Amino acid sequence: MKSGLPVIAFDRVAAPLARLRADGVATAGSVLHLVASADIIFLCLPSGKHVEAVIADIFPAIRGGQIVVDLGTSPVHLARCIAKQCGERGAAFADAPIARTREAAQRGTLSVMVGADAQTFARIEPLLHCFATDVTHCGAVGAGQIVKILNNMVLFQTVNALAEAMAVGRRAGLDPALLFDTLSKGSADSFALRNHGMKAMVPGAYPERAFSTEYALKDLAYALELAAETGVPLPGANVVDAVLRRTIAAGWGGAYFPVLARVVDATDTPA
Repeated sequence: MKSGLPVIAFDRVAAPLARLRADGVATAGSVLHLVASADIIFLCLPSGKHVEAVIADIFPAIRGGQIVVDLGTSPVHLARCIAKQCGERGAAFADAPIARTREAAQRGTLSVMVGADAQTFARIEPLLHCFATDVTHCGAVGAGQIVKILNNMVLFQTVNALAEAMAVGRRAGLDPALLFDTLSKGSADSFALRNHGMKAMVPGAYPERAFSTEYALKDLAYALELAAETGVPLPGANVVDAVLRRTIAAGWGGAYFPVLARVVDATDTPA
């Protein structure tokens, strides 16, 4: 909308829509109203099961020439199935999962990994650049999800490694802030260290309604599913899967997922 494009939005919750209306965004009375009013439909939902449910609701209203874009992280097979369904109605589909932080979303500096045919990508790329600084065409439908799923798998393993380093360093008498600041100046530096490590794990800040432990476990399950399909064992990812499950069992399923550090260092307690 700030880029000068007409936008209509729908959410099951009233408060986000009220905030959008204050900025001049039109709002729909239902998801079907939105589909009837838009040429390009962006879905940003928590999981594949939510995407599947919404697609089932809107599918009868999908018409030729429309494009449906899934900005969430969903299973690869689901993206390809939805693309086939849309194609049968003369519509197109793209999987375009978003990456980076909540702050990046607010600043419009997300990274988007796109799976789509060339024609569909050409139509949606300018719109993606309204909220992303990096837009990568990864290949055909499903390719965006493959990249995002593997991105998250690597991220979760990196955060777990940071949690292990922080626990050992703390018990050996080292200040975690000093440890992570020094690691950021060497070969252990990473996006995860600077964002998840220094901004969340060091201060122990694990808010609700951020990227939760339950969401992390869901995304990791997609990676393990993909690995099973391709015949690749993932011992590291299975370790993190177990840590995430322990974190949820400890009562931190809704907290920002770097809270897994509290399970890695069992002497830590909730703030």
